[in-house]
Amino acid sequence: MMITDKTEKDIGNAGPFSFSKGQKVYLAFKRLIDLGGSFVGILLFGLPMAVIAVVTRCTSKGPALYKQVRLGKDEKPFTMLKFRSMRADAPSIAPADMAPGEQEHLITKWGHFLRKTSLDELPQLFNIFIGQMSFIGPRPQQDKEHELKLYNARHEFNPTAFVVKPGLCSLAIVKMHRSHDPKEKAFYDSEYARTVSFKTDATLFFAAFGILLGIRKQDKGK
Repeated sequence: MMITDKTEKDIGNAGPFSFSKGQKVYLAFKRLIDLGGSFVGILLFGLPMAVIAVVTRCTSKGPALYKQVRLGKDEKPFTMLKFRSMRADAPSIAPADMAPGEQEHLITKWGHFLRKTSLDELPQLFNIFIGQMSFIGPRPQQDKEHELKLYNARHEFNPTAFVVKPGLCSLAIVKMHRSHDPKEKAFYDSEYARTVSFKTDATLFFAAFGILLGIRKQDKGK
């Protein structure tokens, strides 16, 4: 796709990073796309989100929404919204720090469906609308304390994932899907930030849409 022949060492040893003039123009235009797209998305999916919220409340104890502090652009914390897919008493531990299969026991039956269809991410349309997130960008991580492995791995690369807004869909998701390897995720996050453009975002959008519909398989990784 847009992954180049650069290696992890090449990216990590690069000089001070700055966006090109064209990238700066696109990033400003990208905000208009996010604003308009999220507004339309909220209108279109308002009723389905209401239904999902009711079913979530009726099928397991706890609130319909799961709120968690994540790190955004320039590591600024914000509250990310999702439909709750796990038990209300599930510990706030990063998936990469959980034992194999541990997370599966915490996900509700309805939650499995939400995750499989990615419907649990719909509330992030509100995060996009108010400017905390973008449709395309590195997935927002928990704070340094709760997701230290990914935080440290991201800082091994230049640029870091934090130079752009976090997104609903990322290059790492397309390449890795549900894999949680911090170093690999950080590599793809950095590569996205370095190559951000309209073509990159459009390619990722349609790739993610194809994966969601089951008509495109995830890439094998780097």
